[in-house]
This record gives sequence, C-alpha cells and structure tokens, in this order.
Amino acid sequence: MKLFVGLGNPGAKYAGNRHNIGFMALDRIAADHGFTPWKKAFQGEVCEGRLGREKVILLKPATFMNLSGQSVRAAVDFYKIDLADITVLHDELDLAPGKQRVKQGGGHAGHNGLRSIHAHLGEAYGRVRLGIGHPGHKDAVAHYVLNDFSKADQDWLDDLLRGLSDGAVALAEGDGTRFMNAVSLRTAPPRSSGGTDKKPAAEKPAAAPQAAEPAPEDARNPLQKLIDRFR
Repeated sequence: MKLFVGLGNPGAKYAGNRHNIGFMALDRIAADHGFTPWKKAFQGEVCEGRLGREKVILLKPATFMNLSGQSVRAAVDFYKIDLADITVLHDELDLAPGKQRVKQGGGHAGHNGLRSIHAHLGEAYGRVRLGIGHPGHKDAVAHYVLNDFSKADQDWLDDLLRGLSDGAVALAEGDGTRFMNAVSLRTAPPRSSGGTDKKPAAEKPAAAPQAAEPAPEDARNPLQKLIDRFR
C-alpha cells in the first residue's frame, strides 16, 4: 500500500492558491483513475484506488499547511505504512513554473508543510517538488504562495497536472524515471521531426540565352541581285 499526500490549505478561499498545487495534483489523479469519493478522515480528506499493481491512499490534510504532519501521522499510524511508501506532493519556490523533481528523504528547505511532517515522522519519506517559481524577494513569498495562479499560468499548470496523472502509476510503482518522463511528455513534448521545416531545394538558374548567329555574307554581284528580284 502507498500513501500519496498533497499539501495545501483547506476551504474554497485557498483552493486556487499556488500553495495548494499538491491538493490540485491529487484531485486530478483521483478523477482520472477512478478513485473512491473523498471522505473526511485523519484530520483531512482521503480516497482510495489502484494505480497499476499498487493500492494507493490519497490524503489532503485539513489541518492547514503548518500542521500537515498531524494528519499524515494519523493516516500512517492507522494504515501502518512505512516512510518509504509515502510520497508528498508540494509546491516548490526554487523550481521554475511547471518543472518537477522527485526526491527521497532530505531536508524540508523551509517549507512549513514538510517541516511539520518532519517533526512527526522524520525525513525518510519521498516527495514530488512542483515548481511554482519565486516572486524574487523573500519578503514577497507569503503573499505570492497564498494568492491564486494567474491566467497566464493556466496552460502550464494544466499540462503539469495532466502529466502528474499520466505518470501516477509509475510513481506508485517506484519508477521515478518513468514518472518524470510521463510528466515531461506533457510539459515539454518533443518537437516534430516531420519535413515541414525542410527548406525547398534551390532552383537551377535558367540558362543564359545564346547569342544569335550572324547572317551569312551575300556574295552575289549587283546584276545577279537584280535578276533574282524579278524571278
């Protein structure tokens, strides 16, 4: 059994925030892969389904970001899930919008949701870092993450969420490379190798017109020319 945790803040007020991209990812996976309806449990919302060979629990903590670890700990204790079988999907300021990285273990890099999970469970769980970009100054971070994605973000955001859903089976089966490749096919599809970019073959220059040959010299004498005129 695997546990996917999406980080965010509960309620309609926060639903479109950059900080809630983890919730958005789980909603997309649940909808695309036929998971059960969401229900309240473990101080959050959960649903169940299968991704490939794996049974997977999806969890969206409703404790607000700073207390995410409480909800995750409750689910882990109930299902008896090893830390290696937990994957947390969260927003990442240090990645460009639409980029993503898979990581197992390590620090929380100041992310409050991860900090809370570290405090309750330690650091040996997996995470998928979902790039939202950085506002440019640390004093602007709180306002930036607690505001909605802009209209200009919608195309790359939709591609990223589709890619995460496409790669969900590989993620559940522990194949990080296949997962990242599935996401990349949505966010950075390969360019076509068709012939539309080929330049047309250069036309051969037209042959230069040949100079007219001079008329042959008339060797007749004046009397002969006069006779020929009246023939």
